[in-house]
Amino acid sequence: MANSSAEILAFLLVISGWVLVSSTLPTDYWKVSTIDGTVITTATFWANLWKTCVTDSTGVSNCKDFPSMLALDGYIQACRGLMIAAVCLGFFGSVFALVGMKCTKIGGSDQTKAKIACLAGFIFILCGLCAMAGCSLYANRITSEFFDPTYIAQKYELGAALFIGWAGSALCIIGGSIFCFSIAENNKTPRMGYTYNRAASAMSIRTKGCNGSADLKMPRAPPKHFDKNAYV
Repeated sequence: MANSSAEILAFLLVISGWVLVSSTLPTDYWKVSTIDGTVITTATFWANLWKTCVTDSTGVSNCKDFPSMLALDGYIQACRGLMIAAVCLGFFGSVFALVGMKCTKIGGSDQTKAKIACLAGFIFILCGLCAMAGCSLYANRITSEFFDPTYIAQKYELGAALFIGWAGSALCIIGGSIFCFSIAENNKTPRMGYTYNRAASAMSIRTKGCNGSADLKMPRAPPKHFDKNAYV
């Protein structure tokens, strides 16, 4: 029962983490222009993995999609690949987790389901690592440009999407670890042995009853003593 509860908790964690990781892809604010050292802010620049935008003081936004995928910076291409890989891994991990959980009726025996659940946990750990690597790579580029005194272009700060991605990746890693430990808990569970007693037939029961009643009704014969000249 405790193992099933742990698997349900792990499933809720990994699904929540996968949803958070998936939501970071269309999120706008991966990086936002900094206002450090600025007295009057007339426009706010922000960007994500797909476009860059500017919002003026009246709230009107103008966005421009990246014109070419091959002309992008290498870190943006790497972040795209890592985040898409994380979303795909999370999908397959969810399928394996549903099959491997003990509360479901598919997947075979408990030993087989434990192995499938462990595989699902490993996939979710990879999902979390890919998402964390993508967000960290993007954040590293932002912070390196921000603290570079020779960088004179527009500087940015960390956006909300990065924090959402980090939170989702952490949930995926934690839930995946719980799934991986489920196979160890399953091996520690002692197996109960059952002995099979063949059912006695009605004829044998009746025979036993008759023999028992006959033994009770028939008196025992007294022992006979023979004289030494009995056979002479």
